[in-house]
Order: sequence, then C-alpha cells, then structure tokens
Amino acid sequence: MVRARPPLLLMAGGGYRRATEYFTVTLLLISTINVALAANSSSSSSNTVLPGLGVNWGSIASHPMDPNIVVQMLKDNGFKRIKLFESDSYTVSKFAGTDIEVMLGIPNDQLHDLAKDYDNAKDWVKENVSDHMSSEQDKHVNIKYVAVGNEPFLASYYDRYVNDLFPAMQNVQKALNAAGFGNVIKVTVPFNADVYESHSDKPSDGQFRSSLKGQMTSIAKFLRQNKAPILVNIYPFLSLYQSSNFPASFAFFSNDGRKVYDGNIAYSNVFDANYDTLVTALKKIGVPDLKIMVGEVGWPTAGHKYATPDYAQKFYAGLMKRLAANKGTPLRPGKLDVYLFALMDEDQKSIAPGPFERHWGIFTYDGKPKYPLDLSGGGNQNEMLVAAKGVQYLPAQWCVLNPDATNPVGLDDALGYACAYGDCTSLKPGSPCASLDKNWQASYAFNNYYQINDQDVSACDFNGLATVVKTNATRGNCLFPIQIVSDGGRIGGSRGGFMAGVLVLLALWFTL
Repeated sequence: MVRARPPLLLMAGGGYRRATEYFTVTLLLISTINVALAANSSSSSSNTVLPGLGVNWGSIASHPMDPNIVVQMLKDNGFKRIKLFESDSYTVSKFAGTDIEVMLGIPNDQLHDLAKDYDNAKDWVKENVSDHMSSEQDKHVNIKYVAVGNEPFLASYYDRYVNDLFPAMQNVQKALNAAGFGNVIKVTVPFNADVYESHSDKPSDGQFRSSLKGQMTSIAKFLRQNKAPILVNIYPFLSLYQSSNFPASFAFFSNDGRKVYDGNIAYSNVFDANYDTLVTALKKIGVPDLKIMVGEVGWPTAGHKYATPDYAQKFYAGLMKRLAANKGTPLRPGKLDVYLFALMDEDQKSIAPGPFERHWGIFTYDGKPKYPLDLSGGGNQNEMLVAAKGVQYLPAQWCVLNPDATNPVGLDDALGYACAYGDCTSLKPGSPCASLDKNWQASYAFNNYYQINDQDVSACDFNGLATVVKTNATRGNCLFPIQIVSDGGRIGGSRGGFMAGVLVLLALWFTL
C-alpha cells in the first residue's frame, strides 16, 4: 500500500520496494562457457567511477544473472562498491580477489532471531562472513559493512521490527568483534526517509518521528560509537509520482533558478532538502557528526509518465555532476557517499507501490545499458556503460496472439492471467509499450509469461489463443524480450490456479 504523502520537500523518501522482503536466491553457475567468457573479458573500462559511488544489486528476478557475469560487469564499469540485500554464500564468493567493497544484507524477517539470541548472531557470522575472510588474497572478500535489515522502520510495517532492530544490530556487531572482524566490518542499517519528518516542510525543523525517537537515538549513538555510518534511501522520482503539483525541476539538479528558502539557506532540489532534514534530526538527538551514506537513489525507466530513459539520464547526469563537485549539501558540506539503485531491472518485484518498481536498473534484465551515463561526473552525454559479457539466451522464439483467433473469446481473462503471473508493467501509460492495441497487448503479455516460464510449450497456449513464432515480435520501441538462460531459483510465476491467479493478483494489476 502506498503510504501517505509526505511534505513537499521531504517527498523523496523512497523505498516502496522495500515493503517487499528480499528473498534469498541461490544463484548457481550457468555454464563453463559463461565462466570462461567472464573470466577472460577485460576488467578495464572507459568509465572512471566517482569515489564513494556504489550500486545496489537485487535478485528478485525470474531469471537472475550468473554472479560471475555480474561481478565482471561491475569490474568492467569500474564500480568499487556493491550493496547486496542478502548474503548468499555463492554470490558473495564471486567477489573474492577483487577490490570491490561489499555490503552484505540481512533481511528483516531474520531480525527477531538475531535479536533474541546472541548464538544466532554468532552462527550468522560464521556462515556468512568467516568463510569469506581468508588470508589468501584470491579467496578474500572485501566485506566492509553488514546492513541489518532493510528499511525496518518503514511506516507501512506498523512497528513490526521496532523492538528487534537494535538488539539484532548489537548482537551481530558483537559476533563480528568476537570473530576478530570488528575492526574492518561494521553493522549499519538502511532507513527509509519516512523515519524523519518536518512539520514546516523545512529541513531546519527536521526531527525523527516521535514514536521512533528513542530507538533512533540509541541506534545513532551505537553507530557513532562503532564508527559506522547510518544509511538513508532518498528517491526524488517519488516526489513526482505522488503529487502532480510537485515542481518537476526540484526532482532534478537542473539549477533553473527556482529556490525554496529555509532561513538564509536556499534549496534548489529535493535531494538536498531531504538529506539535510536528516542532518537536523541527528543534531537534535545529540549525534550531529554521525556519518551519513545514501543507501539508495535512482530513477526508473518505465511504469509512469516520468519513468523514462530520458528522465533517468537527466537525473543521473545531474547527480553525477553534483557528486563530482564534492560540495555536499548546505548543512553537510563535503563528499557524499551514494549507492545507486539499482544495477539491473527485477521482473518479480511487487508492483503494489507502482508499475515502475520493476524498472529501476541502469541496466536491463540482461545487462544492457539503458542510456548514456558518465560515472566520472565529467558530463560526457555519450558515455555508455559496458554491457554484460557472456550472457546466454533462450531460443529466438516468441509467443503471440494467434492470428487465426478472430474476435477471440476469453481474451480479457487470458490477458489478465498473463499479466498477473508475468510482467506487463511496460504496458502502463508512459511506458514503451503503452500504445499497443488490444491484440498486441495480449501478445506482449503472452510472450512475457512464456519467457518467464522458460518457453515451456504449455505456457503458450491460453486455450488456443496463443502460438509460438520465430519472427521477432518487437514493435518499434516496445521490446518483446527473450529471457536469459539462468539456473537461479524461481521467485514467482505459477502455472496453476487460473482462477486463483485472476482473483488474487488481477485486481491489484488493474487498480494501478
């Protein structure tokens, strides 16, 4: 459920995705061919990544990409920091021998067990950290942080994790210390920006929500004592998504001359205002010098009229230029540490927050860059990221509406079912496929369902309405994808229960 709209300057509190727990996905080796290609490909890139810049890598996808390929792609593009939402051992092991700084993640549903029993925290460290801390360079993973929970104080959780978070953080850090890793690995926690507020819409009135003030005070002081940062997720896109009255220029770094004043301080974008509201809130609880890192910031490319590649390119160009200037924000000058959200699109994320939720990636599902992006902040508008190497695809075939099915009976039900169990977010207004007619919408939905189900012949039937073709069904800018070969576990997409799918999921789809 979309939470209540926050004040104007604070509307970038992000993370609806966040109301959906990350599942741990066991990513397996695709093939020795892919491994060889990934290992032998160049690790250099024309991109020079700004210091302090990292990226989030999530795995809520029907066909997760082989970690070997992903790690090589990160290296090819010069990324030195990665933030994960889980701690799958196989995935983490692929960072061994690289200089990429890794932040492990602990899902919210593990907080209670970690909070109630220190032995559970010791077991977690043993299973998820110790094996990667080899003294041999080629086996050592540069683990820097452990993110305990993901936006655990999100308002829509109704305080579910409020009593578990802090003791879980304490136990995990204690276990890291006991294992001899406490000097190099610190616990932290990514918060949604809704943990703080300003009744006047001004950063100078920033404060933590009254119900969280005690917990946030304890956590902030604990982080400072352990020389660890606090993370906050900021999403200017959501300002535009939530309010048609929000000035579009404030979501970007356009410097068009329009400003909002807070005393003598002028704000020209919502990112700075949101960040400084946290700075003020920390000052009010006696922790004015706590290091802040932006855990997530990004821009989607489909699912809404403002979610387009052009707007994403505009946002990131402004953000990179801003980060390169090393000016910080009005209340916290200096270098900013930022993790982009996200590395690739994830086609199995909940669309309850909005159809855009599956399109945050700077790369497509198969590792292709979506738009020019100069990670150095130099402003090169033609700089393209390096695509993933060694990606294998399913056969070149598509599932479309059978041309012999004239005035097909049951098309609406079939379309609804395919969208409920597939991904039709690119059909929403403002998206690349929104202009398709009803029949081609059905073809898009059928193909997406077919691809998610590994091109199983039974997934291209729909009571005789669909057929498999060998001719590329792509229509203009509307890509009809072919899925990648993947041995990752399936997150969703059941073939059974036609009526259950329609009743449970279809209603949600058509309300967005």
